[in-house]
Amino acid sequence: MTTALEWNSRARALKPQALAFIDGKYCPAASGRTFDAISPIDGRVAAQVSECDEADVERAVAAARRSFEDGRWAAAAPAHRKKVLVKLAELMAAHGEELALLETVDVGKPIQDSLAVDVAASVRTMAWYGEAIDKVYGEIAPTAANAIGLISREPIGVVGAVVPWNFPLMMACWKIAPALAAGNSVVLKPAEQSPLTAIRLAQLAAEAGIPDGVFNVLPGFGETAGASLGRHPDVDAITFTGSTEVGKLFLRYASESNIKHVSLECGGKSPNIVFADCPDLDAAARAAAEGIFYNQGEVCSAGSRLLVQESIREAFLAKVAAHGRTMAPGDPLDPATRMGAMVTREHMQRVLGFIHEGSAAGARNILGGRQVRQETGGYYIEPTIFADVDPASRLAREEVFGPVLASFTFRSVDEAIAMANDTRYGLGAGVWTSNLDVAHRMSRALRAGSVWVNCYDTGDTTVPFGGYKQSGTGRDKSLHALLKYTQLKTTWIALK
Repeated sequence: MTTALEWNSRARALKPQALAFIDGKYCPAASGRTFDAISPIDGRVAAQVSECDEADVERAVAAARRSFEDGRWAAAAPAHRKKVLVKLAELMAAHGEELALLETVDVGKPIQDSLAVDVAASVRTMAWYGEAIDKVYGEIAPTAANAIGLISREPIGVVGAVVPWNFPLMMACWKIAPALAAGNSVVLKPAEQSPLTAIRLAQLAAEAGIPDGVFNVLPGFGETAGASLGRHPDVDAITFTGSTEVGKLFLRYASESNIKHVSLECGGKSPNIVFADCPDLDAAARAAAEGIFYNQGEVCSAGSRLLVQESIREAFLAKVAAHGRTMAPGDPLDPATRMGAMVTREHMQRVLGFIHEGSAAGARNILGGRQVRQETGGYYIEPTIFADVDPASRLAREEVFGPVLASFTFRSVDEAIAMANDTRYGLGAGVWTSNLDVAHRMSRALRAGSVWVNCYDTGDTTVPFGGYKQSGTGRDKSLHALLKYTQLKTTWIALK
């Protein structure tokens, strides 16, 4: 295993590619401007990245449109697209340590998570959609003998994909793998906080055989490059993961331009509900801690609201706190570290603001609540748990997106359902119980896209992921995601 010393040495020597990738080649932004990619590990500048804007969006969309219309990818046999995407997955695996290092340096997550989760899941996603595409069939409608009704799926066209900074590579692959598999051309805009793995992925895609213009990467800011992509009249679909507030902007951009297809995976304030008859309280406590402290709490489906039945509240919170103490932030480049840095100084200050506000409002601090490792120059917050949180407070209702757990108490099943659903979000929910009736009743009643019973935030590529309410529309993962990058065509043939 690579040691912390070796990872740190490789990080210091890292000289990442930082240009845009348009029409099969790396190039600077049309304006020549760049922005600093600052590593949250220690606050140093990791790269100066091309700052793309509207002019670059025009170039990339034009390249994507040309590649789509001439059929260099869209008209290729599904078996060929499969071969190329599987090759891309193999190249990603071969460069796994490089991609993991870029990811950790860029966003501050533990290197072991970048390797075992982010890169591994990205490779699986790319390979899975490659393998899936030649197994998607059209339909024949039930008609009278004097007609044939054919129902076929065609690629939607040019897809703009805008992805977040918390899982940059994995979220990119959740979008581009099914979009490319279906035959679309793609313009990917990574978050300005985390552009490095997307930029490197572009070169691997070209090596795998993705034709010029089919996959483009535009680093830049949301208010310029992202907005231009959302408003562009020659973009046929936008897929976005990020905050609910920005998701609403993409709906507006679509209405202001060409009514493009929009799919959104947005914020969450997910409840994790523990009944007194939970079959394994230790497992539930460990899952509750990992469900909020994993990836520094920067997870859209994080179990940020812990609902505990009254009779076990104090004992259970003590167990969760014990697990939380084992997840203190450390050097992200140390393979033993379980919790890394917050993505930016600004985000760290935002999360600390929620912590201070919660304390000032009278919530009981059980664990943590402080910034730590200031001497490194990086951005670290220790695992934090609050009890007795006011259900009307911002801490209870808004997405913190950090390692901050708000806990509440309930007495009955009905009260648990009401508390869990009392949110504008609906991304995920967990239920811990030995009672099969309660498990079924809760899973039906909870307004969430995913409900986990006696586990939390688990699944794989074969099942869809997305939300109810203001957590978004549409789904990532599974064949459902692949189909959203297609449109249905009916061909009606009259027979004599």
